[in-house]
Amino acid sequence: GSNVLRMSSGIQIKTKSSAQKSKTCSSESQPKPSAKLNPKTIDPFRAYSQPSSAFAAAYARGGIPCRLVHGSVKHKLQWECPPETVPFDPLLLTLAEGLRETKHPYTFVSKEGFKQLLLVEGAAEKIIPLLPRLVPVLKAALAHADDEVFGRGLDALVQLSAVVGPSLNDHLKLLLTNLLKRLMDKKYREEVTVALQKLEHCGGRVS
Repeated sequence: GSNVLRMSSGIQIKTKSSAQKSKTCSSESQPKPSAKLNPKTIDPFRAYSQPSSAFAAAYARGGIPCRLVHGSVKHKLQWECPPETVPFDPLLLTLAEGLRETKHPYTFVSKEGFKQLLLVEGAAEKIIPLLPRLVPVLKAALAHADDEVFGRGLDALVQLSAVVGPSLNDHLKLLLTNLLKRLMDKKYREEVTVALQKLEHCGGRVS
């Protein structure tokens, strides 16, 4: 119950803050929000006019055709149309972007949505042409400082490898530095070792 409340109050906050924004811009007495930002590093208009990420923006405008359904025991994902009818380009890429989210419900929707799209019949043919664009997005998740984001990226990579097999081999070298870096971390050694074994099993030697 509390999550639903939180989501609805989040929506209210959004509309309120946008109303405040327009007020702030029109009244000259207050400093503009952009005055606080260094214009060289941040485009203030963009920072204020868009949600925090491409995934959050797509989710907000209904561009992600699946939603979180709160269950009493566990959450599940509900698709607005069968996943096999959804265009993988751009949805799979958007869901992969969403793996870097740290807020609920984005974390669940992106992880579960990515996983379920990979299970669609004929997924491999749809995914292989997207690998050059998909792998850098997964790399960003694997390079993320947040441990949970790294974990989601690692799971997604292993799931992807199981679907596309050796097609992933050429792209793995892009990801190996991130994986080896965590391999040095005691906390992740086992998880990364298992993942590398799975990648090798599905694809070929990880050189």
